[in-house]
Amino acid sequence: MKKKEYIFDRKINSEDLKSIRRRLNMSQAEFARFINVSTPTVERWETSDKPISGPITALVDILVQNDDVADNISLPEKFGTVRIKYYYRNTLCSLIDVDEIKQQVRLYNYATAPLFKAFGNNEKPTYKDYQEFLESRCFPRTRDKMKIALKELNLPFYDPLLIVEKTKGRMAEDDFWLEVE
Repeated sequence: MKKKEYIFDRKINSEDLKSIRRRLNMSQAEFARFINVSTPTVERWETSDKPISGPITALVDILVQNDDVADNISLPEKFGTVRIKYYYRNTLCSLIDVDEIKQQVRLYNYATAPLFKAFGNNEKPTYKDYQEFLESRCFPRTRDKMKIALKELNLPFYDPLLIVEKTKGRMAEDDFWLEVE
């Protein structure tokens, strides 16, 4: 069986790395965070006289060919009073911004499959959809001995947002969870 060949360079130099980082308009620290390495690693690469190899070379080639990648995967500025990140395991699938006062919801999906999106195929959830979604990620209002469950969570009353904040919206045998900011 013949090995597949790829278009990526196997090695890049420090100038190539600096150039793509500057095209992305990122500091060394921002670029390090973006590619999930330490800032000293980026500093070392950018001052090296030796060719750089490893997974970074493929990433740099991808960034050269698609310089809007960083914009497409950066989080938007927060809208409203509540921001909820919807995860599958450790992967961010959806970002939900809510203005509780105006009862408006903005949804940003990073997953493509409906199963991994917070609202499935619904790309424009209403405030009511949001409330139902929150309630779906915590125990039901009709739960037997609900007062005991609320007391265990140190909550005075049933509020799906407060419950989700405490429990991260985790359900039994479910890899989806929420982070409330």
